[in-house]
Amino acid sequence: MAKAKTAFVCTECGADYSKWQGQCTACQAWNTIKEVRGVSAPGKGARSARFEGYAGSLSQVKSLDEVSLAEQARISTGIQEFDRVLGGGLVEGSAVLMGGHPGAGKSTLLLQAVCNLAARTPALYVTGEESLQQVAMRAKRLGVPTKDLKMLSETSVERLIQVAEAEQPKILVVDSIQVMHVADTESAPGSVSQVRESAAYLTRFAKQTGTILFLVGHVTKDGSLAGPKVLEHMIDCSILLEGSSDSRYRTLRGIKNRFGAVNELGVFAMLEQGLKEVKNPSAIFLNRGEEAAPGSVVMVVWEGTRPMLVEIQALVDMAQGSYPRRVAVGTDQNRLAMLLAVLHRHGGMHVADQDVFVNVVGGVKVAETSADLALLAAIVSSFRDRALPQDLVIFGEVGLSGEIRPVPSGQERIYEAAKHGFTRALVPKANVPRKPVEGMNVIPVTKLSEALDALQDL
Repeated sequence: MAKAKTAFVCTECGADYSKWQGQCTACQAWNTIKEVRGVSAPGKGARSARFEGYAGSLSQVKSLDEVSLAEQARISTGIQEFDRVLGGGLVEGSAVLMGGHPGAGKSTLLLQAVCNLAARTPALYVTGEESLQQVAMRAKRLGVPTKDLKMLSETSVERLIQVAEAEQPKILVVDSIQVMHVADTESAPGSVSQVRESAAYLTRFAKQTGTILFLVGHVTKDGSLAGPKVLEHMIDCSILLEGSSDSRYRTLRGIKNRFGAVNELGVFAMLEQGLKEVKNPSAIFLNRGEEAAPGSVVMVVWEGTRPMLVEIQALVDMAQGSYPRRVAVGTDQNRLAMLLAVLHRHGGMHVADQDVFVNVVGGVKVAETSADLALLAAIVSSFRDRALPQDLVIFGEVGLSGEIRPVPSGQERIYEAAKHGFTRALVPKANVPRKPVEGMNVIPVTKLSEALDALQDL
């Protein structure tokens, strides 16, 4: 018999305590600490002795230079945009967590990928939210091969592991982790303790058997993954599928990746046949009108390992109330307020009595500072009611003292713009290529005042 162990866990944040108390000191929540009964020593049955340790059997101590540097083999999903976000493909024994809002297409994308993989390697798809008939109907609608994929409808982690040990799949999909439960944990499925124990149990199994594990996770209202934060620490790769319900495009972004670059972006189009990868994302975000309009400019952002051209729009209008509005969609609203202050102090443009609205076209979320100069150019264009040339591309970081700072991979951004037919670029002086780019007139600037003068002359 396994020796029982009692712990007290906060159901909100997952913090552990040796005894019960009224308030959680980690998240400041009241009456959220519950008693949890676990197992301190594995006994017979599902929790066998071979599950001791987290990443497999005990190994010998080695010096760092003795560790093998052989590159880990990767398995392609058959979807290039998916492979890009994963860092080039799937790694044996890795645990991948996919999150997203309801209806974003998490199950659809995984079903497409796993059906392609099942033709080459054994795969098991475990569904706890849908019936097998519902999954089969979706697969038929998507037109994916279903002959080799094995299915299981189960919510018990112990039973799931027993089936996996018998079937020995190389790829295991669990949809979703919030409905799974462990018998030793006395709480409802979806609670912090159940999600944590279930994910730890499944990840341990994947590490010790070399199985590639996919976990589907729900998100909260603010878009973050539901459950304890330790869930994101346990897994190797965390990816998030984003997209509004009124848009046909979905973006798959890498939040954490132990086997590749983070913040890598994959773009998909939602069709009746499922999610189809977009080979050239810049093209779908540049569907501009035939005539140039004030407040619109194209910038080059860096997503993961590639540049991407995105249109940013601004609307400046007389404030209707006593407090001017500052609204930013797709970019940081606090940074917008900061840039407006820089524009007033170092650009001589007073917009304190104006409503300012900024939107990144296509639902793209821009987090890097290279969009600063393009954002201010769009605001100036709208304020002056003067359209900027459609063959102009802008990027650069704006400092608080009005200087234009260089951004990483500046030359690659210019080459990407030239490839899409742009002939003029307003960029930081330090990002100007040493060799002239054919067909591209690069305008270097070092201060915000210089940039505004250059925009006036265009």
